[in-house]
Amino acid sequence: MSFDTRKSALDMLNALDRGQQTLDSLLENFSADNIDVPKREQSLLRALVFGVLRWRGRLDYVISHFSRTRFDKINPIVLNVLRLALFQIIYLDRIPDSAAVNTAVELAKACGATWVVGYVNALLRKAAREYQSVSWPDVAQAPVAALAVDKSFPEWIIRKWLQRYGLANTANLCDSINTIAPITVRTNTLRVSPALLSEKLANEAVQVQGTSFAPDGIAMVNPAASIPELDAFKSGCFQVQDEAAQLVSLLLDPRPGETVLDACAGLGGKTGHIAQLMKNAGKIVALDVNASKLQRLEFEMQRLGISIVSTYCENIEKGAPQGQVNGFDRVLLDAPCSGLGVMRRNPDIKWRTSKGNLAKYKTRQIRLLENISHLVKPSGILVYAVCSPEPEENEMVIKEFLKKHPEFVINKEFGKLPDKLCTMADSPGVFKNYPLLNQMDGFFAIRLQQHP
Repeated sequence: MSFDTRKSALDMLNALDRGQQTLDSLLENFSADNIDVPKREQSLLRALVFGVLRWRGRLDYVISHFSRTRFDKINPIVLNVLRLALFQIIYLDRIPDSAAVNTAVELAKACGATWVVGYVNALLRKAAREYQSVSWPDVAQAPVAALAVDKSFPEWIIRKWLQRYGLANTANLCDSINTIAPITVRTNTLRVSPALLSEKLANEAVQVQGTSFAPDGIAMVNPAASIPELDAFKSGCFQVQDEAAQLVSLLLDPRPGETVLDACAGLGGKTGHIAQLMKNAGKIVALDVNASKLQRLEFEMQRLGISIVSTYCENIEKGAPQGQVNGFDRVLLDAPCSGLGVMRRNPDIKWRTSKGNLAKYKTRQIRLLENISHLVKPSGILVYAVCSPEPEENEMVIKEFLKKHPEFVINKEFGKLPDKLCTMADSPGVFKNYPLLNQMDGFFAIRLQQHP
């Protein structure tokens, strides 16, 4: 039985709507369960899912224009069928409109009543003929609505950014986020040099080049196989990690022989970087609330040849960990956040984050900072980081934390951040980036230090 790419794409979009999994986890599970699917079909699947998520706001506007059923009354599954077909019609030149409509009709047959099939067929055929004549909101009259539709973002995000950045910068920021990002990896310098890794990857990908700021970063596009299948990956020569995330560990600046805490370690991207900066000498304690993530982190450390990491399953949101962790030279809190800085790689974040989430994350981030703060040695360094450039999760968190904890101050050094990046910083000891600035993910990180 042949693989049904569009049905799989629809299943992923429906799963995301149910809110039970992230796009990353869905794609990871798909890759594990469908290793025999041809690369071209896997590429089409990703193009369909990412494309619909990236341009959902525009697609929904077109659907609203042609639908005789009120938009909020459209069955969510039928809505995703329409989005998939419209994305192919509007954005994919190699797929004939008739093929996109016909496959949508077949998918609609599984949605129930006969009238649904007729509704999907009629709407898509009319849209295929006339979508280019749809009138868009006027940016002069309604800038929020106009940018939300044209750039495909929720109105609440556009409203926030217009107030902060202005019309032109907001439009450019949206365009930058909507650009497909290259794959960025970090050289595992415990095993190979960036130059040698670039040579290895040049045989397996195109446009292989070093990153602009992170000294061990390499960007590439269109690898010949999935990342886990590349020889350089199998031999532990790199981890996939955006350039901005690599810079966070450079701000922390861990040294060989030190004791370091990675307080929300996740799958170990920064854990691995910290270990290689320490030259695999010293001790790293990696905490996470998710035991399965820690199991994968341990496997990742083995793949990279790292031996100084110990893992503990802890929920530091409920209180400070006891016993096995205490008195660290450096602590990294890569805190759970909205993820609004990584939307170009994870466009599902656009539609699953709300303005109210930012306040909830802020409260949670302050609690996490407070619960781990006493684990820092006198004069020790604490780096707080989030992949979000929003003030609620950045400056506001730090302001409230420092108000309650005067024993901490902002350390005005930049660790091992490259000099050309330090000169661009707004404040000493603070790294903040937007995708528009340096073609990296949006990140905020700050160095705090406890008084001796």
